[in-house]
Formats: sequence, C-alpha cells, structure tokens
Amino acid sequence: MKIKDLVILSLLVGIGAVLHAVIPPILFGMKPDMLLSMMFLGIILFPKPNYVLVLSLVTGAVSALTTGMPGGQIANVIDKPVTAFVFLGLFLLIRNRININISAPLLTGIGTIVSGSVFLIVVLFILNVMEGAFIPLLIGIVLPAAVVNTIIMVIVYPIANSIQKRMNPMTVQ
Repeated sequence: MKIKDLVILSLLVGIGAVLHAVIPPILFGMKPDMLLSMMFLGIILFPKPNYVLVLSLVTGAVSALTTGMPGGQIANVIDKPVTAFVFLGLFLLIRNRININISAPLLTGIGTIVSGSVFLIVVLFILNVMEGAFIPLLIGIVLPAAVVNTIIMVIVYPIANSIQKRMNPMTVQ
C-alpha cells in the first residue's frame, strides 16, 4: 500500500464523514449515507482488494459513529465491507466494457441499494421488526439515497479523476 493512496482514501472518508454528519435524518432516525459515495469513489480510484478492505472497515466504523438509527452501529460495520466487495466485483466486471463516466454513477446507485438493503435487514433483525417494515424503508430511505449518491458521483467522479491524473507524474523513458 502506498502512503499517497492511503492519504487520498482517508481524505475521501473525511469528506464522506462530514457529509454523513450534516445530512439530517429523514425517517425514524435514518438518513441517506453520503459516506457511501466517497467509499465508492475510493474503490473506483483504487480498485485493489487490500485497499477496499481497509476503506470499507474505516467507512463502516465512521458510519457507525455517526449513525442515528438504533442498531445502526452493528449494521454499518456489517454492511460496508459486504457492499464494498460487491461494488468492487461489479466494477471489475464491467470497467473495460462500459464507459467509466456511465458505470461509476450506475454502480453507485446499485451499491447504495445493496448497502441500504443489507443495513435494513441487519437493523430490522436486531430490532425484531422484520414484518412489513423493509419495503417502506427501502422506498422511503434507500432509493432516494441511491438517487442522491448517483447524482453526487456524476458530479464528483470527473473532478476526482482529473485531479488523480494530474497528481501522477509522467514517466520518462
């Protein structure tokens, strides 16, 4: 692991933590997880399993510290690594087949739905309220979060990609 890469990933987590902290709860203490957008961006910029593992564990810990949902601490620690590796697998599967400017937002929406679904299943299991709560919460919280995260990725990915290209020094042969 390169220190420069870890610094960039930590900056993304920091930006995501601020976004995650300032977004107000929408329904029953739940709020869209904007930290996910930054985790997905980190995975796109550094699609290596060891980076993804570290990034997902740190993202899960930060999300757990800033959640307002009862049972959300455990759910965040579980859902972030699961989501990160599902996202990485999908990204590696399609990265050479679909333009990154299309696949990044598309995968962000899918990843947010995966994350929200895992999160809800864990929380609802912990709270023992599985009957009838999943679909309304999925529609009311997860799908709007997926739309917001997709829009964020449409805006942020080209900027981050441009910055990353400028940061890499040109090699002289």
